[in-house]
Amino acid sequence: MSTTPLADLSAAGVSVWLDDLSRQRIMSGNLAELIEQKHVVGVTSNPSIFQAALADADHYAEQLDDLARRGASVEDAVREITTDDVRHACDIFRNVYTETAGKDGRVSLEVDPRSAHDTEKTVAEAVDLWKTVDRPNLMIKIPATPEGLPAITRVLAEGISVNVTLIFSVDRHRAVMDAFLAGMEQARSNGHDLSVMGSVASFFVSRVDSEVDKRLEAIGTDAALALRGTAAVANARLAYQAYLDTFSTERWATLKGAGATVQRPLWASTGVKNKAYPDTLYVTELVAPDTVNTMPEATLDAFADHGELHGDAVSGTADAAGEVFAALSDVGIDVDDVYQVLEDEGVDKFEKAWTELLETISEQLTRRSPEQS
Repeated sequence: MSTTPLADLSAAGVSVWLDDLSRQRIMSGNLAELIEQKHVVGVTSNPSIFQAALADADHYAEQLDDLARRGASVEDAVREITTDDVRHACDIFRNVYTETAGKDGRVSLEVDPRSAHDTEKTVAEAVDLWKTVDRPNLMIKIPATPEGLPAITRVLAEGISVNVTLIFSVDRHRAVMDAFLAGMEQARSNGHDLSVMGSVASFFVSRVDSEVDKRLEAIGTDAALALRGTAAVANARLAYQAYLDTFSTERWATLKGAGATVQRPLWASTGVKNKAYPDTLYVTELVAPDTVNTMPEATLDAFADHGELHGDAVSGTADAAGEVFAALSDVGIDVDDVYQVLEDEGVDKFEKAWTELLETISEQLTRRSPEQS
């Protein structure tokens, strides 16, 4: 019998992950409560999330004092603080990881966004973060930029689990899945146990509607305005079909036989930005087996309160989704330009958040340094 909307969502094959992490959540027991009470089975972080968490330094005061006494650099301080948070979160999710045989219970930590266009730096940092956190349920987040694609393959080849982020187009999603397959093939050749490795492909949702709707409103015709709020869900549904196609090949069957598990689609950026749309839109309309939905807490709470499920909302919808994009093209939307703008903005946003995080920590270290006392 159904218990809650989130229980129903989990039963439908959607893993509920929280898109937020902070020292306060960890130390207060909130993260553990979300596992027990709201079916949360994973957590994601990014530079913006850490910047917001560190803006309130009270929960980090003791560690900041210690870092200042040791004369730690700003870069080292940020690395120590963020990896500590992620390591503690990994420990909180360890039972989930064990109970799901590694499918869930994962915690994601992103490489420095300033390396998004540098393959070598991305690989080096991913390996360093993996060793520093030293937890089997960690996932290293790598942006799906052109330079990130070979990094994905090389990091997986080292036996490291990867969350690929900032995916906006179906074509890039296909390239990400190909990079995943190549990485797993190399990992097998390198002697790694594929059964303990995990990967998700984080396909961004709400930002697509925000950008496309803005362009539709600029066009302003009745035909254009009628298409508002249709692009993001259609885009994700096409991505899911690409996932089904990729993981029904002989190439995948060989890896599966060697113990590998699929790279699941993860619906990211699922907080609804347009208040004219239902606040659970990007959950209800993207229910499908073997997917992850990583939600900001407001979306999680909204779905727990009044979320509705209507079964699998994605399988078999590719043709209809394709018609949406044909209609968008007909009214003058350049979807390739939309994707490029969103990728550039995504990298820029995370770089800005990282810079602000460094500035915040620098100020805190200066204030706490022995010279100031």
